[in-house]
Amino acid sequence: MSEVRLVDSKQLIFNLRGETPQGTAYVARALGADVSPNMGIGFARWEGAEVSWKLLYDEVIFVIEGCFELTANGQKYEVRPGQMLWIPEGTELIYGGHACFGYVVYPGNWKEIHGLS
Repeated sequence: MSEVRLVDSKQLIFNLRGETPQGTAYVARALGADVSPNMGIGFARWEGAEVSWKLLYDEVIFVIEGCFELTANGQKYEVRPGQMLWIPEGTELIYGGHACFGYVVYPGNWKEIHGLS
């Protein structure tokens, strides 16, 4: 059985996730598969980058500061502190904005499932 863990985003290593003429994006995995093989959990900092992606998992994004932008199915969402998005697998989207946010993805081993690891 796993124990309760406190994760401080200030102690994580943020890796470059995207760089566009508009800005950059960084992601830090907070807990690995050794803690939870079922969920991918982490933090991200979006600094104006626009990153296109088709989700290979269900995702929840909860904004801590700033304004995170997501465009999906022709609709633009502006997500602010205290708000969250649930985004289903298969959604084609564009991440954007200027924000610090947390995320949870399910399944956490989506890379393995899709042969990307």
